[in-house]
Amino acid sequence: MKPSAFEYHRPTTPEEAAELLAEFGDDAKVIAGGQSLMPMLNFRLAVFEHLIDIGRLTDLTGINHDSGSVAIGAITNQATVGRSALIRTSVPLLSRATPLIGHFPIRNRGTLGGSVAHADAAAEYPAVALTLDAEIETLSSAGRRTLPAAEFFIGMWTTALRDDEILTKVTFPIREGRSGFSIAEFSRRKGDFAMAGACVAVKVDNDLRVESCSIGLFGLGSMPIRATSAERSLVGCSIDELQVRDVAHAAVSGLESVPADLHGSAAYRVRVGATMVARALKSALEEATDD
Repeated sequence: MKPSAFEYHRPTTPEEAAELLAEFGDDAKVIAGGQSLMPMLNFRLAVFEHLIDIGRLTDLTGINHDSGSVAIGAITNQATVGRSALIRTSVPLLSRATPLIGHFPIRNRGTLGGSVAHADAAAEYPAVALTLDAEIETLSSAGRRTLPAAEFFIGMWTTALRDDEILTKVTFPIREGRSGFSIAEFSRRKGDFAMAGACVAVKVDNDLRVESCSIGLFGLGSMPIRATSAERSLVGCSIDELQVRDVAHAAVSGLESVPADLHGSAAYRVRVGATMVARALKSALEEATDD
């Protein structure tokens, strides 16, 4: 298959890219690594008259530590994220999620910003961003703005990114203290999108009680989801008294729009999701309490 004809643009600055988007509107699409967009274009599931290639804009690359957070340029490729010692020590959940994305050739071309902007409900990076309360920075011809991840994902392959905006940076807060992080997912084959998955970030106090907890779910709805009710129920609980399986079932109870297809029913995905939450939560708690 081949995409329909389009006009190719390669801006030299992020500002120029934003101006092109403003000029062409709905007829334009930004491309960086192209690992999600190109298959859609080739199968003509999407058609655009203009492609704006931001893949060589060095202003949008790099991983930087800055006052309690790590900022990652939007077109930083996933392989670079996976190799980063800074990410491994400061945002371990992101580091651990990276090897689960597709296969190495995909990670070598796919970008962090592209994955977040594409907002696939079964993808790892959007779920990690939501779980860690990341902030997403965008640029348009009108200027820059910053959105919390909780407000960025709004539906199936849909975000709060405006038609004239490009995603420029994702910033992850560094969680200190006695913290643990884990991601667990189930897929039919290695490299496939997850049928169900969970991300967990937990912090405990000196008395081994849960001080804070974040649980993100993916593959279980039209977008990544936070299990906020289950998170709240954990705060203040003693590690010794905590019933992981009960929390896991609470995390997936009441989910709406759980997908069902030839790979599994909605009920099956919910059961798998509960197991993934239990595994991730157990692992995160063990890391948080490991002396």
